[in-house]
Amino acid sequence: MVQVICPVCGAKLNTEDRTWRCEAGHCFDVARQGYVNLLPVSQKHSLRPGDTREQVAARKAFLDSGVYAPIADMLAELTAAEEPSAMLDVGCGEGYYLTQVQNRLPRLEGWGIDISKDAVRYAAVRNKRARFLTATASRLPFADGQFDVLSSMFALTLPEEFSRVLKDGGCFLQVTAGADHLMGLKSVIYPEIHRKEKAAETALAGFTLQEERMLEFDFTLEGSDAVMQLLAMTPHYLRITKEGLQRAQETQRLSDRAQVCFRVYRKNGTVV
Repeated sequence: MVQVICPVCGAKLNTEDRTWRCEAGHCFDVARQGYVNLLPVSQKHSLRPGDTREQVAARKAFLDSGVYAPIADMLAELTAAEEPSAMLDVGCGEGYYLTQVQNRLPRLEGWGIDISKDAVRYAAVRNKRARFLTATASRLPFADGQFDVLSSMFALTLPEEFSRVLKDGGCFLQVTAGADHLMGLKSVIYPEIHRKEKAAETALAGFTLQEERMLEFDFTLEGSDAVMQLLAMTPHYLRITKEGLQRAQETQRLSDRAQVCFRVYRKNGTVV
């Protein structure tokens, strides 16, 4: 069983009851939906950090359509190769990817964290087999060496903290967008696309890169609702102009191509 620690003092949390407590008396209630908020006010950078409820709902609708199923399949394949007992998905969003992995590996102990309370609420409703926490990736609320696999799906990479919670020889699965990811969407929302060709930085302190795979597939979205759902789950949603947003809202059919890079990193150290 994965050991959770108090985000305030670092002591072990008792997670067996509806209220999680540490020896120092800090306590955290299990919400009705099943998640636990382990994000103290001191670790927040805004009143409601992370994705909004609207963004989370859009992501859930888009991912549930199955368009990104090839990405989930690749993640599940790479995870299964590790034969893990415990996995952490950092920046888990509304829980789609971890759920797909557990569908393939039903005995896997799954944990997901996200800084967005709305995302974690959705995740906890979606998947009762995993445990979901509102927490920050910069201070993961877990004891050292708890996980066989850690994934980051289009999210931050924090090598030192990721290495800390992984077991020796554990695997970090980093999933990022390729340079040509969603060029169709970009051509709609931007008047001009400026391409910056540069080599990806793959060296991570404390890890050895073992494998790199590029997944590419075409898809077509029908209707402006689907286009807007895709847009809302990308970083472009907060960057584009009103004109770009209007063009997206008026797009009734979008043919595009996904380009996603999977990197398998091994934590340095002796496998016990």
